[in-house]
Amino acid sequence: FEARWCKDADVAVIGGGNSAGQAAMFLARTARHVHVLVRRDSLADTMSDYLLQRLRSHPRITVHSRTEVTALHGDGHLEAVTISDRMAGQAWRLKTQALFVMAGAAPNTSWLSGLIALDDKGFVLTGGTVGGRSAYETSCAGVFAVGDVRAGSVKRVASAVGEGS
Repeated sequence: FEARWCKDADVAVIGGGNSAGQAAMFLARTARHVHVLVRRDSLADTMSDYLLQRLRSHPRITVHSRTEVTALHGDGHLEAVTISDRMAGQAWRLKTQALFVMAGAAPNTSWLSGLIALDDKGFVLTGGTVGGRSAYETSCAGVFAVGDVRAGSVKRVASAVGEGS
């Protein structure tokens, strides 16, 4: 799994469902800090209460509500992301070499267009065909996609879990 690229580093996970929460918990075992970025005001409607409580109580996980990634930065590989807080109207930069997109069955990836390779339906292209170092790395080094958002995935929970979601 791509956690090996995240050892002792800050990482970001985009998504508000159980897959994103489970990924954050897994990454927190080796990452310095995991930032979970959520567009909604709350995760209560999209994540199990048990998992949400685990995220909130974990010392190396921060959930950022009403946020979205507005820019990727780096030269040949990911070095940082710009995160915008829609409610406060402020943006901040997170130094990270790993961004995990856990966006669900409807890709909702238009914001990635021009930044990483997408197929004609908006699903993220990964693996050797786009220069990824692993089956889940995108065309931008350090940006990974697993589960439903990945082009060619089966779009079933069991498959996403098997990919490390």
